[in-house]
Parts: sequence; structure tokens; C-alpha cells
Amino acid sequence: MNTADTTQQGWGQEPTMNAIETVMWRAETDPTLKSTMIALEVLDRAPEWADFVATHERAVGAVPRLRQRVVEPPLGLAAPHWSTDPQFDLHFHLRRSTLPAGATWQGLFSAAEQIAMTPFDRARPPWEATLVEGLPGGRAAYVLKLHHASTDGAGTLQLMQVLHAAAPVAGRDGADDALPPAAPVTAWKALGAQALDAARSTPSAARRGGDVASRVAASPGKALRDGLRYGLSLRRVLSPPPAAPSPLLVKRSVNWRYAALDVDLASLRAAAKVAGGSLNDAYIAALLGGYRRYHEALGRPVRAIPMAIPISVRRDGEGGGGNRFATARLAGPVGVIDARERIVAIGDLVRTARAEPALDNIAVLAPVLARLPAPAIAQIAGGMGRSSDLQASNVPGSREEVHLAGARVERLYPFAPLPGCPAMITLVSHLDTCCIGVNYDAAAFTEGELFLSCLEAGFTEVLALAGPDAGAATWLR
Repeated sequence: MNTADTTQQGWGQEPTMNAIETVMWRAETDPTLKSTMIALEVLDRAPEWADFVATHERAVGAVPRLRQRVVEPPLGLAAPHWSTDPQFDLHFHLRRSTLPAGATWQGLFSAAEQIAMTPFDRARPPWEATLVEGLPGGRAAYVLKLHHASTDGAGTLQLMQVLHAAAPVAGRDGADDALPPAAPVTAWKALGAQALDAARSTPSAARRGGDVASRVAASPGKALRDGLRYGLSLRRVLSPPPAAPSPLLVKRSVNWRYAALDVDLASLRAAAKVAGGSLNDAYIAALLGGYRRYHEALGRPVRAIPMAIPISVRRDGEGGGGNRFATARLAGPVGVIDARERIVAIGDLVRTARAEPALDNIAVLAPVLARLPAPAIAQIAGGMGRSSDLQASNVPGSREEVHLAGARVERLYPFAPLPGCPAMITLVSHLDTCCIGVNYDAAAFTEGELFLSCLEAGFTEVLALAGPDAGAATWLR
């Protein structure tokens, strides 16, 4: 059985949102906390529309979540429930557009920004797929729009594997792969089902509590030490990073801007190795080098910025989509001028954060936050998001050539949402390229072109560690 088959079996099987997903779904009462994700693939050509539709028909048949909408229990008394859309129409979810003659890649990003900022129809499954034609060199683009409540970055790549594996096969229409739709769930039924599940889980919870009590009784000293260790860790991870927010990046808006950067994977790894760090350390060092240059260019230098790094807690080979991540908050060492030293400093910070017993503190806080009214969720979650000047994510992608509806995928750029912060920058490796999607708030970065040129310079500085043969960082323009 191949990876895509394994992914299909478990993707999106949970009937209700977990606490983190509930927070993201309900926080959108504040429009600056929109949780829309975009996966943008550059294709070597435009696939035939019939093949494009057939690919999605097969994917919808394999992944029931794609046919499910969100049902909110009355008064928000329970978690949102996933339910089969009784009026599901694939036609609504598939779009096709052609850019004007002579369009550049920036025209594609502008179109993707508008797709991302258009709210989902909450009466339907929260996803859309758009085929964009008319790109330079006869290329096309696939723009997949998902709600973050459906899945995280790693889960999105799992779904992309399903789509890549769902290319039309001669002699088969995929009908035999379709799963029978489940009965739709009403709001009151969702509330009742969760109440029943809670009642059924009470005996097992009591048994777990008994097991914990037995362990405490058997070794009270160890239990006390573990509890204190976790409590001190929780205090550390919940405290703001020792860095004040940048005075240049205080404004927030609903105006996202997209840009895409290509970096040679082998060169970035080589640069990291020179400094004894990981690819992720070198990646973040380049971003912080860009931040330093931007602040210096505008006459407001800073020594450190508060930043956050989503860390996947998904086990190797674990499918299932959904959201499985923790968040490490750091004081990004912008003021460390030397690129090698900055990589070392970042590596130390990230290792320390990963070692915290309370790293997955969001799993503790989210259930409490999720029970609040939506406006309160938005206020608290927004405050947490706005406390960071940068969020940076790194997700391993495919090292093998893949196709969508028969067209070859040349690049895959991830554009994660802005959870109240000025910029969310995400790296996905594809073949031998680091595909970096930059999403920044136009109100925070008032000099957008300057910001992008500073980021490019930050990568150039880090890549120089790999020697004169290192590849360059290039924007898709």
C-alpha cells in the first residue's frame, strides 16, 4: 500500500473539531483572524478541465471530509461537528479562471490573495479549488483553499498526496472508490451526540483517574517532582519572550500580501551544516536577517523580536489530517549580525523550547478557551497572535515528481494565515527546492517591496556560508 492510500484511509475522520480547531473556527468573528490556508501549485501546463474535475471526484470519494460542512451546536455549548452536506455540489467547489494577456506571476498572487480573503460559505464544506490559466510560459496554477480548522500544514500535504494520486487512470472512473455518504447531522443532534460521548467516556476517565492516583500513591515523591517540573515549564512557555514587539509592525488589517521565494535545498542545508545547525535553523536565521535589514533601512533597528514557531507533534507516518501542533515562542536574535552565530543561537533556542515539558501547552489552554463565547475567543486569541512579530513554519514536502490531473507539479508554495501577526512565512521542500510562501500584512509592512528585498538579502547572507557555488534566492515575479 502506498503513502497516499494510507493517508486516504484516515484523513479527516474525527466527527468533531478539537479545541484548537474550535478556537480557529470561532475566532473569525474578528476578520483579522481569518484562518484561510492556500496551497498553490505551479503546473507545467493547464490540465484538461474534464481531467481536473475527475481528479477531484476521485478525491472527494476517497476523503469524506471534503463532503462535510460544519454544524454549530446551539449556543456554542459543544464543539463544532462535521456533518455530510446533504446538498453537496462539487461544481460549487471547483473554479476556473484565466489571467489577462501578458499577466505576470504577481497577477497570480493577487488573484490568490483575493481568493484567500473571500470568506467561506459556512453552509458548505470549507474548501475550494481554482485552476488558474494564462501564466507565463504556458503554465497554469492550482490554488487549493482550505480552512485551518480542517487541518494543519502537514495534514495539507497529506491531502495533496491524495489529489496527486487521484489523477485519472485509463479505463477507470473512480466510482468504485467512492464511499457512501453518512447521514447529515443537525445542530441539536450534534449537541446530543457529544453529550452522549461525554457520558460514555466518564467510566474510562474515572479509571484513568484511578490509575493516576495509584501511581501517585506508589511514588508520591516522583509525582510531586513531575508536577513541579511541568508547572515551572508551563510558567516559562506562557511568559512572553524577552523581546518587545517592533514599533514598526504594530498595525493590523485584513489586507494580506503574497510573495514566493525559491531557495536551493542543498545549498541551504550546506549553509546550516557549516554552522552546525539544521535546515530549519538556517531558514529562520535568513528570515531574521531580513527583519534586521528592514528595520535598519527604516531607521528603527531592533535587537530581538518576539516570534513563534509551530512545531508538529504528529508522529512519523501518522495520517488523519486534523491539527497536531504545538507552538514555541522565542526571542528571535535579530541583533546577531554574523549569520553563522545567528544559526547557532537559533538552534540553541529551538532545542530549549522543544525540551520544555509544557511545549504542548496549547492542548491545555485551548479546551478552556474554546468554551468561551466567540467574541471572547477572538479577543484572547487575537491578543496572543498579535504578541508575535513573525511566525515561521517548515514542512517537509515531496522529493519525488508528482502530477495533478496529468500536469506536472513544478512548485508548491504554502500560504498560511496570519493569526494576528504581521507575517507568516512557510517553507515546503519540493524536489530540490525550498518553496517559501510569504504572507504579510500590508498595514504592518508599509514598505512591502523593501521587506521582500530585505528577506532576499537575508537568504543571500546565509547561503554565502555554503561557498561560492551556492544557489541564489530568487523571487517568482
